[in-house]
Amino acid sequence: MENYDIAVIGSGPGGYVAAIRSAQLGYKTVIIEKYDTLGGTCTNVGCIPTKALLDSTHHYAEAHHQFRQHGIITDKVELDFSQMYKRKSEVVVKNTDGLHFLMNKNKITHLKGTAEFINNSTIKIVNGTESKEITAKNYIIATGSKPSSIPGVEIDKKRIISSTEALSLKEKPQSMVIIGGGVIGVEMASIFSRIGTKVTILEYADHLIAAMDHELGKTLQKILRKGSVDIRLNQAVYKAESSDSSARVFFKDKNGAEDQLEAEYVLVAVGRMPYVQGLGLENTNVEIDNHGFIKVNANNQTAVSTIYAIGDVIGGAMLAHKAEEEGVFVVETIHGKKHPIHYNRIPSVVYTWPEVASVGYTEEYLKKNNIAYNVGKFPFSASARARASMDTDGFAKVLVDPKYGEVLGVHIIGARAADLIAQGVIAQEYEVTAEDMFRISYAHPTYSETLKEAYLIASGQGAVNI
Repeated sequence: MENYDIAVIGSGPGGYVAAIRSAQLGYKTVIIEKYDTLGGTCTNVGCIPTKALLDSTHHYAEAHHQFRQHGIITDKVELDFSQMYKRKSEVVVKNTDGLHFLMNKNKITHLKGTAEFINNSTIKIVNGTESKEITAKNYIIATGSKPSSIPGVEIDKKRIISSTEALSLKEKPQSMVIIGGGVIGVEMASIFSRIGTKVTILEYADHLIAAMDHELGKTLQKILRKGSVDIRLNQAVYKAESSDSSARVFFKDKNGAEDQLEAEYVLVAVGRMPYVQGLGLENTNVEIDNHGFIKVNANNQTAVSTIYAIGDVIGGAMLAHKAEEEGVFVVETIHGKKHPIHYNRIPSVVYTWPEVASVGYTEEYLKKNNIAYNVGKFPFSASARARASMDTDGFAKVLVDPKYGEVLGVHIIGARAADLIAQGVIAQEYEVTAEDMFRISYAHPTYSETLKEAYLIASGQGAVNI
């Protein structure tokens, strides 16, 4: 029986980063993955392919709606749906190939198969008809999550689908109802509405992307509606039915009035659930909470001190980069080099266009907890760079402590918000004040100047630039 220092179960962003850091620190490392490719949901059927399609459809929409204003005349713009999806798949392959290269480079053993704990110290790996047992001094469970649904709605992967199936369609859908207006829902709505699919979002809450600052969701709603997405809020879906060629969804509004919609596809985007099935946790002392997540302490240890868990499988924000941070944290904790993770300083991003990004406290949180704050808000429409690129939708908003100038939250909806938010993360991580943030030099003209102006306004000064 082979023995390892660290065995990582699952090869998503948390798992492969943990394995690489483990090997870098000199540990004999193995990573176990049941699929043929490494990378987990994010690389294969999540973050990466979604962003590839978001970029492709953004270019297509620009060609239709903006090129002429730029002085670019195209006689006929056509959609090659097959090529668009082919390119998406090529992007995925390049990323998965890169991960296999990194495993080899770092001399990490890669075992294909499903891992099942036999007891607290041994796992069995099954690959088809073959199986083997290994032991490790420490285990890291990084099995991630899978799409969840709601009562009355069964994902049949044919007409009632999840984002996974949406990324493998053979033809452009003519119509689609999306259940859920969270991150996955609005990104999928962006992809398909841009290529001419009639898209309707049914959201239970009274605004989109409910976990983020509410002003962001309200602004995104206006932008998506301008892009022909039908958005219906305060709708409770209770049933969905499918046939060979379409699906029908049934829902009620907050007053109980019933309605229904039929579309070529119904896409369920109501969140994700932890993937713990088949791990054999019942053979260990590892504990599961009422929602199916693995319980861990502040060191990401389970009830078994040598078994750790990270990423989606333990709950919290289901973000690839959150899992990566936890992967490094666990390995370095094992190594005796522990550093804390400040979860409030992990950014959230929505890759619509314009993009939406957020870090720190929301305005709703500060109000609810009676925390004093100043607001600095600056519109992209007043940015010279945004005008030059015709990307004037959105704003940058900063929330600042009025006494010490501490940056409490940064919320952006606008061009390249996904990249701009890193500045807000730095401000929070190193407790830089709003005055420090507006006194540094910003290149002109850039989108980042919207943040400079927001910091100025939050500090009691007026905007100084465009």
